[in-house]
Amino acid sequence: MTGTDEAAVEGDDALYVLTAVLLTPAKFPSVLGDDYPEACAALGLAPLAEGYGLVLGQDAQGARWTVVVDDVSLVAVAIASWDCGMEYDLSPDENSMVAALPGWPLALAVSAPGVPEPHDPEPDPEYDDQAPLTPPDTETWGPAQRRLGADEIALQWAVWREQLDDSQFATESDAEAPQEGDDAEAGPTGSHAGIRRVLTEVRGYVDAPPPLGRVRSAFASGDSRTLRADGPGWSMVARTDDIAFVLLDEEPGEVLPVGRGRELPGLLEALDKMAVRPT
Repeated sequence: MTGTDEAAVEGDDALYVLTAVLLTPAKFPSVLGDDYPEACAALGLAPLAEGYGLVLGQDAQGARWTVVVDDVSLVAVAIASWDCGMEYDLSPDENSMVAALPGWPLALAVSAPGVPEPHDPEPDPEYDDQAPLTPPDTETWGPAQRRLGADEIALQWAVWREQLDDSQFATESDAEAPQEGDDAEAGPTGSHAGIRRVLTEVRGYVDAPPPLGRVRSAFASGDSRTLRADGPGWSMVARTDDIAFVLLDEEPGEVLPVGRGRELPGLLEALDKMAVRPT
């Protein structure tokens, strides 16, 4: 998160920059979709291979705006600087601007000083009276909340992992088919149809690559990677040297662990080879 930079647009259209995020095949706001093309479509953008930078800020009247730029490197440097606690004046060139969208797709807890409180801009015929972007409703469980939950697990992996005793959940191979006598109260055992469905679909990704960004790989620690896979109604987060967690639309707030077993290591390795990685 940055301080406030007046830079994205100059003059009467000055934008007080609050933060920025990347919209690329390897890294995009998961609230927007299960994959990169879906995330782009949510903003009315073509899924360019190079991706975009999203600059979120307020105008002089306090209205929320999301400025889309094609200078991905500039936005990436700004984000990296802010993450290190350094100041960085994010000033995209006007020629790099692709679109100015009313509203914010993400919830921000900050606002620009010296201007009115954040609010949606008035409808403007120049933008075909486009409805302002809004963050997802966090009070209702759905695809966006499921993906946000997976984001949190990936970010706080150690915290979630420490809560588990490996003997308390089934291995990936156990989840392939129901076993006689399974107890539904014992947690995500082999009788869990949701886990079996997710693992089947993930295996399918290895044979027939899904839309770009549905499987992503990021640095974890040592030689391991954090894998993220999403699909219709589900999200999976895993470490290549450890277990996986599954979240389902039909099970609000539930986090279902899947142990390594005999097959999960090979599946994760195959997914990592085909996954999109940050450049």
